[in-house]
Amino acid sequence: MTVLYTAEATATGEGRSGRTRTSDGLVDLELAIPKEMGGPGGATNPEQLFAAGYSACFHSALQLVARKQKVEIEGSSVTAEVGIGPNGDGGFALNVALLVELPGVPEEQAQQLAEAADAVCPYSNAVRGNIALEVRVA
Repeated sequence: MTVLYTAEATATGEGRSGRTRTSDGLVDLELAIPKEMGGPGGATNPEQLFAAGYSACFHSALQLVARKQKVEIEGSSVTAEVGIGPNGDGGFALNVALLVELPGVPEEQAQQLAEAADAVCPYSNAVRGNIALEVRVA
């Protein structure tokens, strides 16, 4: 693989209750364990950051496949829901649900576009076979 870009971020402090910062300083965030996991909340967390990245990446892949197929998807959106919970082996696992909205696109065609985007999205390719993933078209 020829690497086109490398992102770099460093976490410091107490991990999930610390700070993360990218090498260029564009992202510099306090982290906190969510209240639902027994933490204080009040700051972002790794699952929110993963959801933000995955939704943006998948939306870009969706736009790419739509352009290639000459399908107009104006007003489209992708929402990522990232869940975390015990995996039964003493560790934790993630699951992801992607909600794809394609206003004005027939449901069957929207489903086909979502499946094509899933095949090319780097995040989807990274998690395939590793976490439960559901892609839903609204």
